[in-house]
Amino acid sequence: MDTDTHRIEGMSETKPTVIGDRVWIGSKATILKGVTIGEGAVVAAGSLVSKDVAPYALVAGVPAKPIRENVSWEI
Repeated sequence: MDTDTHRIEGMSETKPTVIGDRVWIGSKATILKGVTIGEGAVVAAGSLVSKDVAPYALVAGVPAKPIRENVSWEI
């Protein structure tokens, strides 16, 4: 969900959030507005993503930080 239903004076407007193809987002992860998550990336459960995530990267933590590059996963 991306919304600014209740506007607060001085706060920025809604920015697009882009999620690439084949992205795995773990349970209860939060992705802030304006963030782009690259193709094939993995966001660990409970992470707070406040910056762009490179394609095929694994990020985790609060705030989310890169843990591994060039990851691949299968269903």
